[in-house]
Amino acid sequence: MPELRKDPVVGRWVVFSPERQIRPERYKCEELLPTRPEEDPFLEGHEKYTPAELYAVRPNGGGANGPGWQLRVVSNRFPALRVEGELEKEAVGFYDRMNGIGAHEVIVETPHPQLVLEKQNLAGVTRVWEACRARILDLAKDVRLQYAMVFKNHGAMAGATMPHPHTQLIALPVTPIVLKEKLVAARRYYIEKDRSLFADILQAERKMGDRVIFENDGFTAFCPFASRFPFETCILPRKQSADFQNSKDEVLVLLAEAVQRVLRAYAVALNQPSYNMILHNAPFRRSRQPDAWTSIDADFRWHVEILPRLTGIAGFEFGTGFYINPTLPEEAAGVLREAVSRG
Repeated sequence: MPELRKDPVVGRWVVFSPERQIRPERYKCEELLPTRPEEDPFLEGHEKYTPAELYAVRPNGGGANGPGWQLRVVSNRFPALRVEGELEKEAVGFYDRMNGIGAHEVIVETPHPQLVLEKQNLAGVTRVWEACRARILDLAKDVRLQYAMVFKNHGAMAGATMPHPHTQLIALPVTPIVLKEKLVAARRYYIEKDRSLFADILQAERKMGDRVIFENDGFTAFCPFASRFPFETCILPRKQSADFQNSKDEVLVLLAEAVQRVLRAYAVALNQPSYNMILHNAPFRRSRQPDAWTSIDADFRWHVEILPRLTGIAGFEFGTGFYINPTLPEEAAGVLREAVSRG
């Protein structure tokens, strides 16, 4: 029997239709073809083919923009937004516009083109999150910018165009509507109940347990009650924090472990699917902003979403804002829990 479930954060409805279900082993994942070495600008020794380094990890020292690195951050060669220039906002008749000020960076996770994130050791995954923290802290100093989004597109179905393992960061001069919806919902809930919405979600998931995939001392990974996609996963910190970039080293190690275990479970259960991974973080808050979110430290909690791209979206989703998911999250979590125990 089909079922509708409502997302408690943004109020979005999801249609669950088990009759349409596809067994995990039946999902087909289209992979990117390996890039020939001469075409991969992210290879060690190819540093001249990328913009200058913004950040790098070089355990044995050495000069910037040369070999010897474990991780590099560079500007995207084809940026969605550009950091140069002044931010200009204006009306165009009835409409509003602004110029494309921002930052678009690439975190090259490893020199090795086949070492995907789930195959890295814990130190390697932790380095990626440390780089994200460092770059967000730096970009937050730019008064033109309001928000920095970290995301990873892995595989052809997820929109990746380069197979070499990498994550991206885009800083924006505005706060995106998806995040605003979460902020507004979290603040409304907090005002009404004097409790954190995300804390209550975490408590409910841990109490029921049937959607939990993995836990450690810092994080709980679970398939959300109203998952949009089969095997969608949320990784939520156990302690309240609105700002990812304020995370201590030990927190990033625990985050790296949770991400690593979930991605390895995907690889085991779903045959290494394409996926999108997104860090939902609070916007930059500064005293100069009259509309700064004053309660955000108590009501919003940063979190990571991982969305396997096993099904597509079509006319119904675009027309209604609903999603159709053929796999109940309780069943998905059970499959992933078993994969975690094997992986």
